[in-house]
Amino acid sequence: MSVLVVGSIALDTVKTPVEKHTDQLGGSASYAAVGASFFAPVKLVGVVGEDFPASEFAFWKTRDIDASGVQRAPGKTFRWSGEYAWDLNTRETKSVALNVFENYKPELPESFRATEFVLLANIAPSLQSHVLDQMRRPRFVVADTMDLWIETTRRDLDALLPRVDLLILNDSEARQMTGETSLIRAGRAIRRMGPKYVAVKKGEHGALLFGPDDFFSCGAYPLEDIHDPTGAGDTFAGGVAGYLAGECEGKVDFPQLRKALIYGSVLASFNVEAFSLDRLRRLTSEEIEDRYQMFKLMSQFEVLE
Repeated sequence: MSVLVVGSIALDTVKTPVEKHTDQLGGSASYAAVGASFFAPVKLVGVVGEDFPASEFAFWKTRDIDASGVQRAPGKTFRWSGEYAWDLNTRETKSVALNVFENYKPELPESFRATEFVLLANIAPSLQSHVLDQMRRPRFVVADTMDLWIETTRRDLDALLPRVDLLILNDSEARQMTGETSLIRAGRAIRRMGPKYVAVKKGEHGALLFGPDDFFSCGAYPLEDIHDPTGAGDTFAGGVAGYLAGECEGKVDFPQLRKALIYGSVLASFNVEAFSLDRLRRLTSEEIEDRYQMFKLMSQFEVLE
């Protein structure tokens, strides 16, 4: 099965206390599409400007990412600039220039509209709904969101939630969305808003998964060196959606989602090991499987009688 990925495509400038990289590939759809491509073919939808490197289209082709849904519009590509503090957990946005993304409204190629698995990467909820309006009964819809949309477009977000099978957001966003301090109560409250499943990301502390009658908690893969956390959440979402599209032949169930969450976490752990998508560009399926098995081994325990 293929997975449709719709979101932003950007050129980022990222600074950490020890490095700075300029005009590197970024955007929610870029990270999510590459993450998903390790498990399933990807159909990518987005918009770029005249300044966007043609080499990235060539790269997408090597990853079995169909970029025929990416428009090249007159003007400049969406650009974002940010700087991380020493702990790499705190980030300050220095500048945002939406450029061609400002008035963008995704229009799906006809051949994309029957795709069974959909990942609505982090864009405005109204645009996510617009994408679903063009789809022909997708089997499973994953949506990502963020604090900005919760604060400024809550009505649109609330209208989207009943159309979503899995909503992904981070811990602070879950608390913001519900007013709950407990993530357990927050996750359950968000489920009651419409989505069948909810995944709450906790950064270096892992993730929580909520279902109708099930709950799952997983850790994060421990890393010694983190170079750039940008796009980790998008890579996680892409890994989850890609795994489901590539491995689920029938109805998606909770055990499959649990495994998808682990693979998403594994991909995110690789993503932060280098700037932009540099680590994902050279990542192999064998490395992913090795780290998955190590993750599985570290999570096992025996009860002493």
